[in-house]
Amino acid sequence: MASRSTPTASPPSSPFDEVERAAWGGIIAIHGRLMHEVEEDLRINSGLTHPEFEVLLRLYFAEDHRARIQDLAADSILTPSGMSRLVSRLEERDFVIRHRAEEDGRGAYAELTKRGQEAFATAADHHISFVRGSFLSKYTRDELRTMGAFWERLDV
Repeated sequence: MASRSTPTASPPSSPFDEVERAAWGGIIAIHGRLMHEVEEDLRINSGLTHPEFEVLLRLYFAEDHRARIQDLAADSILTPSGMSRLVSRLEERDFVIRHRAEEDGRGAYAELTKRGQEAFATAADHHISFVRGSFLSKYTRDELRTMGAFWERLDV
């Protein structure tokens, strides 16, 4: 009886060099650590998850404080159904109101309520202080400008 062997993975044809590995590995490591810290800080200080905060932020600065739910999903890591569930949770807290999209009847809008605006403003005040203290303060203004220019180059 022939035994089946498990194929071994072959090494990448062109592995990252040391500089690439440090740059990409650094982004991956710091992203995970920062998102964990941001999520924990938002939860403790505002009772919001990071995705909830992000939706409130987008609606706060949107025209008429409203946006299509599918557009909110497209600009986040959530699927359209995941965003719809998140909007439902925000509705339960009276932070948003859902409106049917009259122009096509297929979609829906999320609109920020007065209570949602207040919750966002309170959370944002603390969040900005937290981000400045935990991240931005580690860099000079010139380094922050350079970092901002790096992110602008990425068309993702």
